[in-house]
Amino acid sequence: MVTLDKTYNGWTNYETWNVKLWLDNEPATYELQKEMAEQARKTPKVDVWTREETTRFTLADFLKDWVEDNSPLADDASMYSDLLGAAISEVNWQEIADAILEDN
Repeated sequence: MVTLDKTYNGWTNYETWNVKLWLDNEPATYELQKEMAEQARKTPKVDVWTREETTRFTLADFLKDWVEDNSPLADDASMYSDLLGAAISEVNWQEIADAILEDN
């Protein structure tokens, strides 16, 4: 079995790198990342996870929900919305959350 290396610029894949790039490039989304990280830190600890895991998974969920909710094609049924959805499904949200938490 051949395993393809999908890493891109030090990230899991192009999709993950691209989302983090855009989150960092826009001042509004850069600030939003910090707000989401703070909100995730305030989330009560889940019994089966450590405090750090709870924060990480919560932030990853916040980011994923925000990106999906703000998709310009969210309500369209088309080849383009399917392709966008497929690309978004490849994003490693925990990796992005880790990077945000390290920066903040």
